[in-house]
Amino acid sequence: MGASSSTGNPSPEEQELREQEGLASASLGLPLLRAAFSRSAGSLAETLSPPPAVFRSASSPAVPPHFHDLLARLGPAIASLFFSDLGSVGDAGWLGFLRGFNRCCARMPASQSLALLLRLYAAACVDAGVPCGLQLHPDEDGAGGEGKVVGELAPVDIAVLLWMCWVMAWSGSLPRISGGQGGGKGEPVVLPNVTHLVLSALVSAGAVTDDAGVWGWEVSGGGKGVKVQELTSWVLSTAAGLGSCLSRYVQEKFRSCAADPAEERFVSTSSMASCPPDVYLLTRGRAWAISLSLRNTLSEKFLSASVIGMDSEDLIYRSSVHGKGLSRFWSCVEGYKGPVLILLSAFSSGGGENVDVGQRWGIGVLTDEGLQNKDTFYGSSGFLFSTYPIFRMFPPSGKEKNFIYCHLHPQIRVYEAKPKPVDLAFGGTIGNERILLDEDFSKLTVRHHAVDKTYQHGSLIPNQGYLHVEASVLEVEVWGLGGETTRRQQDVYKKREDIFSEQRRKVDLKTFGNWEDSPEKMMMDMISDPNVVRREDR
Repeated sequence: MGASSSTGNPSPEEQELREQEGLASASLGLPLLRAAFSRSAGSLAETLSPPPAVFRSASSPAVPPHFHDLLARLGPAIASLFFSDLGSVGDAGWLGFLRGFNRCCARMPASQSLALLLRLYAAACVDAGVPCGLQLHPDEDGAGGEGKVVGELAPVDIAVLLWMCWVMAWSGSLPRISGGQGGGKGEPVVLPNVTHLVLSALVSAGAVTDDAGVWGWEVSGGGKGVKVQELTSWVLSTAAGLGSCLSRYVQEKFRSCAADPAEERFVSTSSMASCPPDVYLLTRGRAWAISLSLRNTLSEKFLSASVIGMDSEDLIYRSSVHGKGLSRFWSCVEGYKGPVLILLSAFSSGGGENVDVGQRWGIGVLTDEGLQNKDTFYGSSGFLFSTYPIFRMFPPSGKEKNFIYCHLHPQIRVYEAKPKPVDLAFGGTIGNERILLDEDFSKLTVRHHAVDKTYQHGSLIPNQGYLHVEASVLEVEVWGLGGETTRRQQDVYKKREDIFSEQRRKVDLKTFGNWEDSPEKMMMDMISDPNVVRREDR
């Protein structure tokens, strides 16, 4: 018989290497990881560090002085926590590199990913000498040596943690460039407002027990902290995207490190550093909050908006620009067959006892499809949001599908024994809508969640109570999220409708018969002199 190669049993090192490569390849390509390993040898902490920049906050609270020290220790903390057994440059080093990568980037439950993020935050605070309410308790059995994070975070610490996660997302979206941030001009990077997220965590944990106490609340005011278990519950229910911040950051850093330096282009980030002010209802902080709450492809769209702001071309309708009213609203959104985000800002001016009078609040609706003119509810999916002063997200309940109601007056008026209401609504049923915007866009009505089985339960307005809330509408915005292709299709639709409208307005006199022989002429004569005797032609 011919000679055959003997495979034999692989050694424990070879078997572990195969397992680690299999786990790593599910998150990032092995050739890319090989390139990142060879180029980051000896400088892994520097590779995993965010680009140097000056950060400031446009609103309360102000950025703490130790925030920049915390960011400076971010890369070394990741290297020491997850890549501590990184050996030499050879096979042993490659195996240690894979182990570290899989510790923080392998697929794992969301609660475990969040625990790794909290461990990183605690370690970075210790390295930077920053006071932190979290402590790392090693496991009693010593399994993995990871330990357990315990303690609680004060409101300011939650804001710093959220800002750290945003900086990780911000730096992961930048190309790796030389010369640091801001093109050497030293322009500060404006951090998004995270007050609504911090307040959401505190209310969820019971640190702010009175729901009406959110009006005028400030992070810098201090107060009771949030325990790790309570923070984990809030993240899993409201901001699940926080758990993936660490893995996304490490993967993007390795992608940037593995890129060919000859093919890299210098991209000045001064435009990103000096982001435009939040002039829309969709601020960068609210866009990031929505991004963290979603688990679909739209999350990337909102994440990009939180970094560089939304493209003004995606703004389909704004009441202060296009005018209030359902007809003006429809003239802007008609024909858009993509997901849209509708944001409403209202002012509680009524005399209701269940909501504080004189307070401004904001809510939003995210739909997976465009708006249609129907006299019934329709839709396949959607989300309700409370955007200000507290952030909350209400996904579909799966019980009913009354997601959207948008009905205008028909172009051809016909008699209706029971005419359908002309308004814009979300959830509930006709006559008991959860959110109702009248035809003039002047009054907004929000009802208790008990009338709605389409969206999950919860208060859209702080201290809402059981009675319905009527408020005056301040602003309405509609953002199209379908991209350039959807906008182009809407333009084609509008042009076609304009042609049809122009054809309807034109009257061809040649198509009409002689006026003297027309029935209209006879009817007009009878009306003018009904007593005249007319002989019937036989």
